[in-house]
Amino acid sequence: MDYILSVLVENHPGVLAQISGLISGRGFNIRSIAAGETEDPTITRITMVVAGDDRVIDQVKKQLGRLVDVIKITDLTEIPSVDRELALVKVSSAVSRRAEAFQIVDVFRAKVVDISHQSLTIEVTGITEKVDALIEMLKPFGIREIVRTGKISIARGNSLAGEGGGGQVYED
Repeated sequence: MDYILSVLVENHPGVLAQISGLISGRGFNIRSIAAGETEDPTITRITMVVAGDDRVIDQVKKQLGRLVDVIKITDLTEIPSVDRELALVKVSSAVSRRAEAFQIVDVFRAKVVDISHQSLTIEVTGITEKVDALIEMLKPFGIREIVRTGKISIARGNSLAGEGGGGQVYED
């Protein structure tokens, strides 16, 4: 099973490397990781998708909770939340097939962000399944390159991550 963790940390150099090293060093698999400043520039939010079972995720949370720079850990797995991923997909594109590619892009509410004589670069934002489905539809064109952000997630509604919704919050 995949678990979504939102980790608030002090915005210091090396914190992301420390966290990812801690998790991978324990043999746990990080499926995706994304980090960026929050509304407070002294705090960074790291969103991780970690594979494992309840035992594994409990160990991950305990290990993270011991780090000095970790402020708060929220398990968003069971909390109603909004999840998104961004991908840029570069495909081969002969002029004769461009109309077909543009139709697919339109159906997925994606957009072409770069065009050349031999390729198109497409931007898509959405849930992971949408991104995966678009990539699958673009395979016949010949995928040259894919760049994905990994999942980011935020609790739904007016509550902050960890308030209500039955999720677990660990604070330092």
